[in-house]
Amino acid sequence: MAVCGRKSYCLKLPGGGSIALGSRTAIMGILNVTPDSFSDGGRFADHEKAVGRAFELISNGADILDIGGESTRPGSDPVALETEIERVIPVIRAVREKSAIPISIDTNKAEVAIRAVENGADIINDVSSLRFDPQMVEVAAGTGAPLILMHMLGTPRTMQKHPVYSDLIAEISDFLDERIRFATEHGVERDQIVIDPGIGFGKTVKHNLAIIGQLEAFSSLDRPVLLGASRKRFIGSVLGRIEDDRELGTAVVNTFGISAGAHIIRVHDVAFHHDAVRMADAVRKAVFAAEDTENAGREES
Repeated sequence: MAVCGRKSYCLKLPGGGSIALGSRTAIMGILNVTPDSFSDGGRFADHEKAVGRAFELISNGADILDIGGESTRPGSDPVALETEIERVIPVIRAVREKSAIPISIDTNKAEVAIRAVENGADIINDVSSLRFDPQMVEVAAGTGAPLILMHMLGTPRTMQKHPVYSDLIAEISDFLDERIRFATEHGVERDQIVIDPGIGFGKTVKHNLAIIGQLEAFSSLDRPVLLGASRKRFIGSVLGRIEDDRELGTAVVNTFGISAGAHIIRVHDVAFHHDAVRMADAVRKAVFAAEDTENAGREES
């Protein structure tokens, strides 16, 4: 498994401060405040349980907390705006009162995003890449929040109905490139954009495995790469494991992703993956330290 170079980036947060990406892999902890998410739906729908889970993720080593109030599992339907707001805003407020951790709001609704940023969120994670709500690009530009753009074929309700590609990696890259251009043409700073190839969003098992194997290709877009493979169905299909028993498979996928240059991994079990990420980063560091030593020796000779 080759270890690829990873460029460094810096995301500016709207409330001040920044997130440095590249020198080490950042861990994004998932907090689904929903009754129906594919892996942990219902476990943290209660406010107190959600807040408790948030601080558990933080104590386990999360660098970013990703809070979502609407499931985007295959076949899911959108939830009402007010319902989503009622789920996520109190949790964001409670976390922000006691922690400075960067908070990402996982939503495709502009009103949810602006309310979240006003109450302490720092990053907008839009699985629709600004396509579902025409006002979202204005919110991203106006707040100056870092923006995560993800590839998805269709909508959550339709994305897994026979997804077909002529050239998988090229089509995902072209989509993300177009979305980056759309965002920047509407006032979003390019330096604030993160890209996500959308594992599991309109992809077969073979598609997902191919993306992992060719993740380095997305470095051509010159933006940090987020990898969100945690507990997803393709891992269960390969290993024959239920959602709660896919951490080892997830860690293997993430290790391949980190070796290929992923900057952020998005996971459910931060404690489990914290050690895996540290180990993968240690290998990366050793590989490039050895290359630097070898190159220095050549120059001296």
